Amino acid sequence: MKNILGRKVGMTSVFTPDGRSVPVTVIAAGPCTVVERRTKEQHGYDAVALGFESVKKNRLTRALTGHFKKQGVEPARFVREFRTGFGDETVGASITVAGFEAGDRVDVVGISKGHGFSGGIKRHNFSGGGASHGSMIHRQPASNGDTNAGRTTKGSRRPGHFGVDRTTLQNLEVVRADTDRNLLLVLGSVPGGKNALLIVTESVKSRKANS
Repeated sequence: MKNILGRKVGMTSVFTPDGRSVPVTVIAAGPCTVVERRTKEQHGYDAVALGFESVKKNRLTRALTGHFKKQGVEPARFVREFRTGFGDETVGASITVAGFEAGDRVDVVGISKGHGFSGGIKRHNFSGGGASHGSMIHRQPASNGDTNAGRTTKGSRRPGHFGVDRTTLQNLEVVRADTDRNLLLVLGSVPGGKNALLIVTESVKSRKANS
């Protein structure tokens, strides 16, 4: 199965078989449990729900407690549903990084880091004004557009809330899948800070790295 949940451990660098040192993100992925199977006959679509990390029963609502009890599985802190990338997995089956291998292409979904209220330079990579003596504009935004409009044009890049958005990075290469330690090494960076929840799925663009 090419879907799994995990937490971001951090970044490091590893050597590839051809001797290159590449930056990778280490993801503590799984093991996840199949907590529900949805079928087209009963629910109108086919899907698999995965549960990740155990949780105390007293932290669940009565509805969730009854749901897990009905399925006959242990309660999970996070439950996410996948409509693609699964096979004939049954309820209670364990999903690990063994389903991935080096060269696979994946999409990683996470919540980006929060930066609070940020200016245009940090939020939109504006270049800023002159830094010499006498300059009146250093980090301030420039013209806001037509003054006769009496409003801010929709879509204008202005200072504002930056970060804490659901972000997807597509077509990332799997460098290594460590089944002994349940670690997934993905080339490059992924959204979120350390210990952030990540959703790893099979890439919609490519299944294998280009040779």
